[in-house]
Amino acid sequence: MKIHIAFIFLLGLMLSFCGNPSEAVEQKEVYKLQYNEPAEKWTEALPVGNGSLGAMIYGGVSQEHIQFNEETLWRGQPHDYSNEDAGDYLNEIRQLLSQGKQMQAQKLAQQEFMSEPLQQVHYQPFGDIYIDFKNHDNYSNYKRELNLNNAIGSVSYTVEGVEYKREVLSSFPDNIIAVNLTSSKAKALDFDLWLDAIHEDKAVKTNGANQTLEVKVKNGALRGVATLRVETNGTIKTGGGKLTITEASSATIYLTAATNYIDFEDVSGEPEKLAPEILAKVLDLSYDAVKAKHVADYQSLYNRFDISFGDNGKSKNPTDQRISDFSSDQNDPQLVALYVEYARYLTISSSRPGSKPATLQGIWNDKLTPPWFSSYTTNINLEMNYWPVEMYNLSECHEPLFDLIEDLSITGAKVAKAHYNAEGWIAHHNIDIWRGAAPVNASHHGIWLGGAAWLSTHIWEHFLYTQDKGFLQEKYPLMRSAALFYSQFLYEDPNTGYLISSPSNSPEIGGLVAGPTMDHQLIRALFKNIIESSKILNTDQEFASTLGSMIAKIAPNQIGKHGQLQEWLEDKDDPENHHRHVSHLWAVHPGNEINYEDTPDLMKAAKQSLEYRGDNGTGWSLAWKINFWSRFRDGDHAYKLVHKLLSPAERADGKEGGGSYPNLFDAHPPFQIDGNFGGASGILEMILQSHLDIIELLPALPTALPEGSVSGIVARGGFELSFSWEKGQLIGVSVLSKSGLPCILKYNDKIIEFETEAGRTYHFDGLLNNK
Repeated sequence: MKIHIAFIFLLGLMLSFCGNPSEAVEQKEVYKLQYNEPAEKWTEALPVGNGSLGAMIYGGVSQEHIQFNEETLWRGQPHDYSNEDAGDYLNEIRQLLSQGKQMQAQKLAQQEFMSEPLQQVHYQPFGDIYIDFKNHDNYSNYKRELNLNNAIGSVSYTVEGVEYKREVLSSFPDNIIAVNLTSSKAKALDFDLWLDAIHEDKAVKTNGANQTLEVKVKNGALRGVATLRVETNGTIKTGGGKLTITEASSATIYLTAATNYIDFEDVSGEPEKLAPEILAKVLDLSYDAVKAKHVADYQSLYNRFDISFGDNGKSKNPTDQRISDFSSDQNDPQLVALYVEYARYLTISSSRPGSKPATLQGIWNDKLTPPWFSSYTTNINLEMNYWPVEMYNLSECHEPLFDLIEDLSITGAKVAKAHYNAEGWIAHHNIDIWRGAAPVNASHHGIWLGGAAWLSTHIWEHFLYTQDKGFLQEKYPLMRSAALFYSQFLYEDPNTGYLISSPSNSPEIGGLVAGPTMDHQLIRALFKNIIESSKILNTDQEFASTLGSMIAKIAPNQIGKHGQLQEWLEDKDDPENHHRHVSHLWAVHPGNEINYEDTPDLMKAAKQSLEYRGDNGTGWSLAWKINFWSRFRDGDHAYKLVHKLLSPAERADGKEGGGSYPNLFDAHPPFQIDGNFGGASGILEMILQSHLDIIELLPALPTALPEGSVSGIVARGGFELSFSWEKGQLIGVSVLSKSGLPCILKYNDKIIEFETEAGRTYHFDGLLNNK
């Protein structure tokens, strides 16, 4: 084990600092999901994606099924969600709440304040590739895997002494899905191929080696075109809506898809032209060339980071078995590292520059009516998708979220004016591709005011990690406009004299209220970020001063009669309430207002609140609690929840619960991808924290992970670190300074501070002495 950890640590230094990751690709630890059987359910299939084009690979033998998505195929149409007359009722709703008339306020808000889309807007599946193989019923040596190191799904098996292999990838450089089929015996590959979809309005057209699928969504303005082509050394025939390939040794299927969506206001695109144009660009390339471009592009992101917790031999087992074993308290440290690397894989696959941000299900969905519409839920889920992105060294994968914020600043400005008589912009809890920012669904949970503030913190976090002042200068107006809204929306509570947020919700609990703690934490954080930004950019000091004077008047965090952090303005928390949301602990994580150094009493109260809520929860809730316990520096408690997160979602009694599906997708249930990302964030918070202008190493290391290493992990301030530990003790750490800022390192009780130069690496031993 010591040799292994030392090797990984050395490798990490190479990956992080040598500047040539291609030299280390073959040595980077291989992480994969692997199975001995084909998938029967969608949550057993394996995902590939390039940010916009995703697919789920079932790996069948007699029939392969590859279900695919294109990120812009949604129900609905361009639509202004704002309610023009809503603002006329704002003061009356506030007055009712201040008088304790919650039910009357909720009823009035439901009648007059809410908005609804023209119809429910759902993210849609696009289509399906089917491949039927002749006489493959009796097979042996079956293997199905997803290799995270090269982002390729593969299937292999043997029939009558012939080995059949297939690889599936989704290429970002070429914007295509490629399926490569081979046989070990010449001319032994025979199959039928066709496209289909579950949409009512669909058409399939075959032309030579090409097949085209056209779909139109129900109740919407969007249509899509997917075009497929087969390149093979065999014979191609057509008939019955299928392509029949015979006497081949190899064949490659290329597919791409496009829609008429251009942006949230424009659906004038021409997918009939775009899809064939994209496909034509790869037809002169060999599969090996397409694969090489794909791998090089993917690894330019993936190879920046490496993590290891050691391997006790369980990595050889099928992934579904490992999940089952781990849930029964059989330790599998490599599975925990795999979970982090899988989250990185899913980030790269679902959120690339130029794409849309990852939805509740990333870019993967097989249902016309998916859970929670597979939309963007901003009262935690969308933000959780991006918690680890800077930390695990995928900063540019954050860009789609910033593009979404740009869109919401436009639609949210209309909502701010119509609903709140305010300038600036606002976003509520449920967003879709049409960028509806208004309150929707029911007033007891849909009037949540934190969206603009929480999303804006991601702009600030990106700056903290990158120290990119040009980026901050460019995006500052978005943060400022959000802060302008809150500065006009806050009003003086007639009962306490505090500035409060009203009307609002504490997400999904307690109904419509005045002054929920979470709102005030979010607004204070945004105001403070504006103040700091104005100093850095040397601009807007007058507005910053105004916000500074308001911060002291906003209702503060309060400790209640049960020793808890109050969730509401009133001291009415119920210790027996075990709700999955713990929103009033936002200031512990992902915020930093409540911490052991500055506010130990509030930290104690927040911990008490979390203990009251308990350890149970669905996938994303478990993931958030892992982050909380890591910030509380209780690694063993956090690791206990990792076990819950990595427990089988599908139980013996046929019911589903929170945990993980066989393909490691997170279960709410059903599938929500936020738990994958939030869980990875919590695991990384166990080994590094930098939210208090200090980089703390191994702050919440669980006893179950006594040995490990990480390279390429990023801390705020523009620092990239590699370090390793044995027997729970730090061995050594290297720090690459990207920005040249002073660095403060902490391990156990020792703190060192040193000046840095941009581009230089600093090395320390396990006691933080210079090496």
